[in-house]
Amino acid sequence: MMTTPNITRNILFNIGQVVQHRLFGFRGVVVDVDPEFANTDEWWDKIPLELRPSKNQPFYHLLAENEDSSYEAYVSQQNLLPDNSSEPLEHPDIPEMFAGFEVGRYREILISRH
Repeated sequence: MMTTPNITRNILFNIGQVVQHRLFGFRGVVVDVDPEFANTDEWWDKIPLELRPSKNQPFYHLLAENEDSSYEAYVSQQNLLPDNSSEPLEHPDIPEMFAGFEVGRYREILISRH
């Protein structure tokens, strides 16, 4: 009998945490986590081979920004570092998803279901 290997990986970053891209330096806030790659093959094929990470690791959905713009990013765990700047982000979608900023992280908006 063939068994499927356990591909669950330790998720290092949490929703609301501010992170920085290891290679490109942009910053972002985690808004969702996929336990392993869950994007399209078209997206995957656009990554240059020498930069292509393993699919078998957590991938993070970020509200990201650099000096020029704000955007959404999908980044592998191996390419993220905790952000040590303690500075908030300027991404325009942050107020819709988070209640406020505390050193290094945003507080999620909790929706009451009564």
